[in-house]
Amino acid sequence: MVKTVLLMVLCSGLTGNQCKVIPTPHVLFDDYSSCIVYGYEYSHKLMASFDPEWTNSMKAYTKFSCKPDKII
Repeated sequence: MVKTVLLMVLCSGLTGNQCKVIPTPHVLFDDYSSCIVYGYEYSHKLMASFDPEWTNSMKAYTKFSCKPDKII
């Protein structure tokens, strides 16, 4: 069975900072569409929850991808 896996990281636009993996409540999806929509929604919810001063000072942003993975 093939599922789609969400991979999300939190990054900073400041030099020297590395992206960190963000654990998400849902990781496996039945298809690409449901994964990508969830990724955008979760990213928006997460970024909106941060203090704007912190977001601005860190130049914080998220990145995510949805990749097919064979589940055994």
